[in-house]
Amino acid sequence: MNSLDWAVLIGYFAVMVAIGVWSHKRVGDVSDFFTAGGKMPWWLSGISHHMSGYSAVMFTGYAGIAYTYGVTSFVTWSFPIALGIAIGSKLFAPRINRLRSRLHVASPLEYLKNRYDLKTQQALAWSGMLLKIVDVGAKWAAIATLLAVFTGVSLNEGILITGVVTAIYCTIGGLWADALTELGQFIIQLLAGLAMFFAVVVELGDHGGFFGVWDEPELQGHAEPLVGPYGTIFLLAFLFIKLFEYNGGMLNQAQRYMATATPREAERSARLSAALWLVWPLVLFFPMWMSPLLVESQKADGSDSYALMTEQLLPHGLLGLVIVGFFSHTMAMCSSDANAIAAVFTRDVAPVLSARARRWNDRTGLLAARVTTVVFLGLSMAVATQVDSPTFKDIITVVIKWVAGLMGPIAIPMMLGLLRPFRRSGPTAALTSWSMGLLAFWLVNYPVHWAVEGGVSLEYQVSIPLAVSLILYVLVGYAKPEDTPERMAVIERINTDGDDSAAAAVPAQSGAPDAAPARTTD
Repeated sequence: MNSLDWAVLIGYFAVMVAIGVWSHKRVGDVSDFFTAGGKMPWWLSGISHHMSGYSAVMFTGYAGIAYTYGVTSFVTWSFPIALGIAIGSKLFAPRINRLRSRLHVASPLEYLKNRYDLKTQQALAWSGMLLKIVDVGAKWAAIATLLAVFTGVSLNEGILITGVVTAIYCTIGGLWADALTELGQFIIQLLAGLAMFFAVVVELGDHGGFFGVWDEPELQGHAEPLVGPYGTIFLLAFLFIKLFEYNGGMLNQAQRYMATATPREAERSARLSAALWLVWPLVLFFPMWMSPLLVESQKADGSDSYALMTEQLLPHGLLGLVIVGFFSHTMAMCSSDANAIAAVFTRDVAPVLSARARRWNDRTGLLAARVTTVVFLGLSMAVATQVDSPTFKDIITVVIKWVAGLMGPIAIPMMLGLLRPFRRSGPTAALTSWSMGLLAFWLVNYPVHWAVEGGVSLEYQVSIPLAVSLILYVLVGYAKPEDTPERMAVIERINTDGDDSAAAAVPAQSGAPDAAPARTTD
């Protein structure tokens, strides 16, 4: 990097902070901070939903998969995400929006107290927060790894720089700041991605051009959709995982649905995000698929290949723009995660831990939300310094094995609890599904993995915990149905539209919700 690249990077950081300061004026209470007061346009929500699913892991871990295996990086990652969000646009997005508009909650997990019970809500809240700390820690480590390649700063210095800038704008401006910075980041990503795409296409002239390049020996097998550890079972497991994860199971995407004005706008938001996930990653991945022709990775997993390629192909200025694109991905995801976890702690956990928290007014609640955001970011940055330790291993291991493997047991009770067909499943089914899914993850990834020669393959490491949780959630629900009138009233409110002014918030556990309107829309 030279002075021009640094100017682009510093200018980007300054704009992000400025957006946070501007957004501060739009945040008057906790609802504004966590769900934008339900006033976010569907197209901004869709772009924000799309951007909050990226991070620099795409340009390190998934770049390594693309370098080693080729197009399977798209087939087993962004394609399942696109398909999962498309399904969820009808199945989950309108219902999650009604959590805010009909139940008047500000956290995606807040409704679980009435849908199941307090113990279930707390179990999912605490495990979700801990998983998110690890997940975001991997994202900080990924962007710091890229920054080290370009600037020579240490891993810890890179984590500190990106974390502090993100903390400033997302703490000041809440979800509005997240969404508006993600819009700017989307534009930057568009310019940077196209610059890299065309730079690589120009280089392909000596290798048979855009179509003939696939015959090159370095790309042997790169056109195969399912190769290596990424086979059919992995693809199917990832489709189920991403169906839950990217429709709200990891909390931050759920907030985008809650932020729109109506269930219909939430559905449109999800469809826009699905379309972007289907098309745009092809542009981003193509240079990665070609990287074995152009660079030789210095790391065994190929995670540095994309960074090396940008240094080789792009002039200064454009190089700075691509680096900004790396930051934009990670900061978009990490800021949205921080906001989601702050919502869970402030709305779901703190009131259980402290009687004083139950009496917070708007001003105190907003201050608590901002403090929680800073604390979460600090904890995730601390974890980021340990990503390459023997506990967590490399970045892609954390993202694929830990996050994908543990997400299912947490997300299944939350997401399926929205749907009428699973109305029989109550707190017993939810807690059994959650606990046995976590136990299955530990067994498959550690005792069983150590006992099996060659270890358990990745596709089973991520799919078995999900399958265990799903099966037990359904079976226990049928064996011990807990569809009480109070829980059924919650489900009906989530599944129907009506006069929201007449639909009071669902009362506490001891009371029964009012009867829900009968008109069904989904």
